[in-house]
Amino acid sequence: MNIQIRVATADEIRSGFVGRKLRELNHRAVGGEIDPQSIHLNAVDGQGAVVGGIRSYLYLYWLRIELLWVHDDHRGRGVGSRLLKELENRASVAGARNALVETFEWQAPKFYEKHGYQQTMRIDDYADGQFLAFMRKTL
Repeated sequence: MNIQIRVATADEIRSGFVGRKLRELNHRAVGGEIDPQSIHLNAVDGQGAVVGGIRSYLYLYWLRIELLWVHDDHRGRGVGSRLLKELENRASVAGARNALVETFEWQAPKFYEKHGYQQTMRIDDYADGQFLAFMRKTL
């Protein structure tokens, strides 16, 4: 077999061929076509400045939270909670049954626990002695 491994070209990456093939496999496994859906929300102050945001996508009935950020000046004031609640509501309406987030020890595991997320996996010493937690919630 003459198979070579090489770095993907920019054109190959832009084409999305490999991702499309994996989605086709996934669709066959779950009995239908389910395309990923992005949900991106921002928190904006009275002057229109972004003071927080949440980025996620919905796929195979799961909400995957990629990031949640709130400006230091607005932490502890409910901005993150409002972003998370709005995201979960929109995801539920769109068909999500569960949510998943990865968070480092120094980031927000307690925040997510406060909102009903449970740690399902933890990798200790992921970064300089700090753990990485995988947390989930039924929506």
